Amino acid sequence: MSWRSERIWIELITGSRKTSNFCWAFILFLGSLGFLLVGTSSYLGKSLLSLFPSQQIIFFPQGIVMSFYGIAGLFFSSYLWCTISWNVGSGYDRFDRKEGIVCIFRWGFPGKNRRIFLRFFMKDIQSIRIEVKEGIYTRRVLYMEIIGQGAIPLTRIDENLTPREIEQKAAELAYFLRVPIEVF
Repeated sequence: MSWRSERIWIELITGSRKTSNFCWAFILFLGSLGFLLVGTSSYLGKSLLSLFPSQQIIFFPQGIVMSFYGIAGLFFSSYLWCTISWNVGSGYDRFDRKEGIVCIFRWGFPGKNRRIFLRFFMKDIQSIRIEVKEGIYTRRVLYMEIIGQGAIPLTRIDENLTPREIEQKAAELAYFLRVPIEVF
């Protein structure tokens, strides 16, 4: 989502609060609970199986492994739920031609550097760069090349823009900033 006028362009960036992340966190949570339940019941069922000593050898080690997978899954699920609740990666890109300033803001993980804020002059922008890597994992990323600071990504790697969409976005931004486009 973006907002544009003749002098200001604001591009809102979605972070980790995406539908796919909610689905994966929920599936991982339920799956890990299932593993933990099976592992715990197998471990606790050891006393019930004292009537059949040969069966303990089979169920007890499997119960420990299943419990381990359940606990590991709960940790991964907790990590996903935390990144969703903190909305890591969200923010905005603000291009102001009137003042000649570009501001890039992103939310990070809690701590000292939770707020990531970059600010620089438009005259320091060297170019808009499109990086395309084709293959099994196709990747198309839009960068802004800054003199003395390197390339700053403007799109996420997992955004999956079509070639036409990323070209159009790059062309519009390069025209707005009055800088050339580079393709790698």
